[in-house]
Amino acid sequence: MTFPYDDQPDDNAPPRRPTGPQGGSRPVPPPGGPRFGDAPTTRMPAASDRSFPNRPGQRPNPSEAPTQQFSADAIRRGPGGPGPGRPVPPPPSGRGPGGPGGPGGPGGSGPAGPPPRRPAQGSSRWRTFRRVLYGFVAIFMVIPMIVFLIAYALVDVPHPGDISTNKVAAINYSDGSPLSNFVPPEGNRVEVKLDQVPEGVRNAVLAAEDRDFYSNPGFSVSGFGRALRDNLLGRDSAGGGSTITQQYVKNALVGSERTITRKMKELVISTKMSREWSKDEILEGYLNLIYFGRGTYGIAAASQAYFNKPVEELTVAEGAVLAAMIQRPSQLDPETNPTEAQARWNYVLDGMVESGTLSAADRASTQFPVLAPLGSTGDPNQDKGPEGLIKSQVLNELAEAGISEQSLYTDGLTVTTTIDRAAQESAVESVKTNLEDQPEELRAAVVSVDPKTGAVRAYYGGMDGQGLDYANAGLQTGSTFKVFGLAANLEQGIPLSKMYDSSPLTVNGISIGNVEGESCGTCTIAEALKRSLNTSFYRMQIQMEDGPNKIADVAHRAGIPAEIPGVGKTLTEPDDAGPNNGIVLGQYYVRALDMASSYATLAASGIYRAPHFIQKVVTADGRVLLDRGNPAGERTIDEAVADNVSSAMRPIAGWSNGHNLADGRPSASKTGTAQLLDTGENKDAWMIGYTPSLSTAVWVGTGQNLPLRNSYGGPIYGSGIPSDIWKETMDGALDGTEVESFPVPGEIAGQAGVPDYTAPYTPPSTTVAPSTTTVPQIVIPPSIEIAPGVTIPLPQIGPQRTPQQTPAQPTPAQPTPAQPTPEAGNGAGGTGAGTGNGGAGAGAGAGGAGPGAGTGGAAAVPIPVR
Repeated sequence: MTFPYDDQPDDNAPPRRPTGPQGGSRPVPPPGGPRFGDAPTTRMPAASDRSFPNRPGQRPNPSEAPTQQFSADAIRRGPGGPGPGRPVPPPPSGRGPGGPGGPGGPGGSGPAGPPPRRPAQGSSRWRTFRRVLYGFVAIFMVIPMIVFLIAYALVDVPHPGDISTNKVAAINYSDGSPLSNFVPPEGNRVEVKLDQVPEGVRNAVLAAEDRDFYSNPGFSVSGFGRALRDNLLGRDSAGGGSTITQQYVKNALVGSERTITRKMKELVISTKMSREWSKDEILEGYLNLIYFGRGTYGIAAASQAYFNKPVEELTVAEGAVLAAMIQRPSQLDPETNPTEAQARWNYVLDGMVESGTLSAADRASTQFPVLAPLGSTGDPNQDKGPEGLIKSQVLNELAEAGISEQSLYTDGLTVTTTIDRAAQESAVESVKTNLEDQPEELRAAVVSVDPKTGAVRAYYGGMDGQGLDYANAGLQTGSTFKVFGLAANLEQGIPLSKMYDSSPLTVNGISIGNVEGESCGTCTIAEALKRSLNTSFYRMQIQMEDGPNKIADVAHRAGIPAEIPGVGKTLTEPDDAGPNNGIVLGQYYVRALDMASSYATLAASGIYRAPHFIQKVVTADGRVLLDRGNPAGERTIDEAVADNVSSAMRPIAGWSNGHNLADGRPSASKTGTAQLLDTGENKDAWMIGYTPSLSTAVWVGTGQNLPLRNSYGGPIYGSGIPSDIWKETMDGALDGTEVESFPVPGEIAGQAGVPDYTAPYTPPSTTVAPSTTTVPQIVIPPSIEIAPGVTIPLPQIGPQRTPQQTPAQPTPAQPTPAQPTPEAGNGAGGTGAGTGNGGAGAGAGAGGAGPGAGTGGAAAVPIPVR
């Protein structure tokens, strides 16, 4: 027996069915009429709720409104009145059928029925989504698959041995006349069979380029997807992720044009080639075709160029070196870029361990091999002159633009460079003329840059086109760096009329002086720049707010890169500790290319344009792969600052032994000389200057850190041979062009340009006691004379450093030419013919004044050069 108010169904309870939209349920009468107790009822809550709203004495819970039920009798009534009949379902309207009196009678209201069914909005949206999805599938899967299958059926894959890649690539001057050619000599491409290549070398190539080579279908789905995405998005890095088969097809058959059509063609041929050729045939063709740098094509020629041995004798370590270079051949030569080359070499060996082709024990014992010197095994008939170094720069720039070296031949490229024929011939001829009767160990570098475009107009890094490029090597800049200190001071609102004491001073134990005791007393910073007075510029720097960092910042904005291959981070102490106070006197390493470019920014009134060697690249069939146009440039230095610096530099060419340009052409320039440690000898000398349309940097030094002396045995300064080369290069390059004037500089703190008053000339004095200035402590190495007038004492202050870690310079990661120290002002004349940095002395003797300025911070460490 159940509780009277229990809502649990029993075995005899009639089934319930839903009523109207309000919910609830009602009993379904059994067949044959109503059962005992049938009457209009109200369904009660479940007994488990323990709430009985209809129980006597208990108040109903308003939140639990009863659900109306209909009795079986009402259900059985016929339409319009009482009497037996079939159960009547609720009409769609929710109204009763009507009848006299009571429920179901005439005018009565029946139970509520379900509302009319409406179409669901979700189903309509789903249909739209499915249609869009089908469209995407058709566009991105079905149609490409159909196109792929058609192309697969139509394309012809050549047989092994039928592929020819011999196309001449031309390098032209800016006027279209020939400068050089890229011709792969057949003698430099030796075909070898795959079994002649040691297995370890083959495995190294697979670890570097395609670790799934023997199992993939000839293409990489993920690599193709990345290439497709990057091409659609127009990214500069479009491409990559290719298998060895794809690389072979690209280099031998379809070229490197960065288009979806070319990539699809590469994919189709790679897939079909994988079915028609064996994997060994593909790998053999690839190893005989690919470019390895140093002008070599194929692994046999590369083995001779890098290790001077036949390919059969290559070790795993040597094979890993060659494999590592395939990615960027000219940029990963271990002799010119040891850091990145060894990192890539380690990547290859680690990949061999992961692939199971090299044991961990053998990997741990593998040492980086010794290479044959660069140029010692090259083709003696190619690139023996300065054009060889230009070609290297062109190759680097092509790689940066995403144009592979291999495409030079497969596409038969014509590369129009920015090199101006007249400027280049003037640079080369002036070096030959001025070094002809000089000691044979002297070397020179000349770089000319167009301030209006950033185009490199002349480039000379040495006569050996396959040797060391002195124009691209890190060198200390000496007093030529003072112009950036001046620019930083002007940016802080200090005009050229600011007066500074030029007497000797001592800073944290460092003695700062000028050559031969030169002094102007207290004179303007413009006069101090002309005379290149170390003491004035050192005082200027320590009075500036955060002087060393401000100078470094201006130099970087002008065009000095933050990092240089072979040098590392620039204008900073080791471990990126920031610049030393010696920065204003030129203690850090910079290339001649960078100095020409950064001075060009000043010539362009503060607008920087990146230096470049390539103007245009066109394939044999007329497709343009690269066109520089006229770069807009970026303002990185305030116009008034740059123009005031130029104003201060304008008198220096004439002050430096009369090196004004021909035809009265105005110029702005600065000399610099670096001393060979504490020997009292010079080791490097500079002259850098510009007109509004050409900036030229000239360096003269040796490759062995030898004392820098001329044929008469006298020291060479920036105002000597370097200035002679600079003037002849500039005059030849600008001959017949318009004579341009510099813009009138804007005011800084009320002063525009060089003030009329500077200071009277003060003869050098040997009795002036040095002043003492206290600035924040800096690291100082043992005491030596680092330049004329600049000496640093023992004991060392600060943490100990090895000679390669002294604050004087960041130690390069590779051999560089003799690294300059700074230069200083002029001497007092006397009977000597020479002067310092534009000195005033005259006469026939050898004396006079000498340039050279201290590095101000620490001693330079000589870097041996090979």
